[in-house]
Amino acid sequence: MDGTIKMFLQHLQVEKGLSPNTLAAYGQDLTKLTAFLRLRQRTVEQVSREDVVDFMAWLYRRNIGSRSVSRHLVTLRMFFRFLLAEELVKDDPTLNLESPQIWKSLPVFLSVEQVETLLKQPDPAKPLGARDAAMLEVLYSTGLRVSELVGLRLGDVDMETGCARCIGKGNKERIVPVGRKALTALRRYLQTSRGVLLRGRSSPFLFLNCRGARMSRVGFWKMLKGYGRRADLPRKLSPHKLRHSFATHLLERGADLRSVQMMLGHADISTTQIYTHVTQERLKKIYKQHHPRA
Repeated sequence: MDGTIKMFLQHLQVEKGLSPNTLAAYGQDLTKLTAFLRLRQRTVEQVSREDVVDFMAWLYRRNIGSRSVSRHLVTLRMFFRFLLAEELVKDDPTLNLESPQIWKSLPVFLSVEQVETLLKQPDPAKPLGARDAAMLEVLYSTGLRVSELVGLRLGDVDMETGCARCIGKGNKERIVPVGRKALTALRRYLQTSRGVLLRGRSSPFLFLNCRGARMSRVGFWKMLKGYGRRADLPRKLSPHKLRHSFATHLLERGADLRSVQMMLGHADISTTQIYTHVTQERLKKIYKQHHPRA
């Protein structure tokens, strides 16, 4: 990795307190930039405005969507502002560059029936099955991000009140409700399986892998895809698709957008507004059912 990129990431870690996942995303964006510059035999210090424009076009040719290209530009802006402040470059090549037009796509989600089929796949009689059942139930019940799910600690879920404390993006803490079925699956996992997975060791984390260590994001992703195939669900099943399903099913049953925003941990209501198609369809149904001239 380029030395200036390392300096930039260290700056973000120390000064901004960004999460490891966010730092990794910035690092990946800038690694793509250095790969592009290598093709042109240029260094970061030599980047011009034309290079940045061509880099964005290069990303498009690699079938990277407008949302991701826009995120790359945000990364570059932060990076070159940092280099300018450190007097490592004379000009900011991203100055006055417009972000790509982002087309808001509707969130892809599972039906209630598909979720029910998925949740029935783990065998709770087996230690790993009980853990998997608890993780899937908690994920669908709370709408947590996968990083928030695997980051849960033993004391983060209050069985009495039915609430979970999680740390989201920007190190922000929020409290989310946990449903009865998820709490039942969680109790079964804690009573029958967690101790088996620990093998006499200790861990502060709630969900463990087969070696008794913290369950990883990749490990959960693989587990979810395996159950998805078994349930004959769409190939591109992901933890985020369950998060979309959580939000969509809440709104379909009358939850308001602001409440869903708080549960999802969105800093801005505009992020949650990708689900407005659900509320619009519900309003149409209500109108047709109750308006005398509908």
